[in-house]
Amino acid sequence: MTTLAVDNNRIKIVGDKNDLPVIASDIIYEGAAVGIVKSTGHVRPLTSVDLFAGFCDRKADNSSGGAAAINCRIVRKGTVRLSVSGAVITDIGQPVYATDDNTFVFLPTGAVYIGKIMRFVSSGVVDVAFDALNGVDPYEGKVKETVADDKTLDVEDTGKVFFVTTDAKTITLPATATGMSGVKIVNIGAFGTIAVTVDCAAADKIAGPDLAGADGVTLINTKATACRGDFIELDFTHANGPAISAIKGTWAVGS
Repeated sequence: MTTLAVDNNRIKIVGDKNDLPVIASDIIYEGAAVGIVKSTGHVRPLTSVDLFAGFCDRKADNSSGGAAAINCRIVRKGTVRLSVSGAVITDIGQPVYATDDNTFVFLPTGAVYIGKIMRFVSSGVVDVAFDALNGVDPYEGKVKETVADDKTLDVEDTGKVFFVTTDAKTITLPATATGMSGVKIVNIGAFGTIAVTVDCAAADKIAGPDLAGADGVTLINTKATACRGDFIELDFTHANGPAISAIKGTWAVGS
């Protein structure tokens, strides 16, 4: 989806409003997601490196003006109807991100947090509750990486969150002695579309709730019951192998 070039009268339940100065020589169209330029505090059509300010309430045309020549009226908090690629009826509560002022996605990498889905309307169309001032990205402060193929982790992956976007891929963990820690693996596919396998070193055990802990086993986020946002979070502080510090969804033990 391309950035807006005309007004978009989005269906929205209006909440709090704000007025912020617009960057020089630009237009923010009605309905556009608005971003705050971190270096100046001025607003513009949202980009992937901005702070989310809300949605433009009415067109702000500063195409011939200098920085801060006009303000943009912004809806800072409320509910907005958005086209979100891949949205299905099981996505209630899922976080939504934007890559520009008119492109909304589930994948957090290279995107800005907008809000959470509160209502499914139709395939790819949802109502999103947003609060630009108080809304918190569930992956805030984490280094985020997309995984579309099999991947073997190493010590440089410490502290990362991996978002698996493709079915039947395996993430292989390094041996415990590598010293890696604080890794989170997230299934970002729609319900029942992606299976994620986590494999450990042959001499390691994955320790966790109700796991027997055999050497070299895998954990599989079962495809048939997998939900968008299922995850496993691992620490490597145990001598016998990685330990699950948090888990969501159905993860079965494999061979």
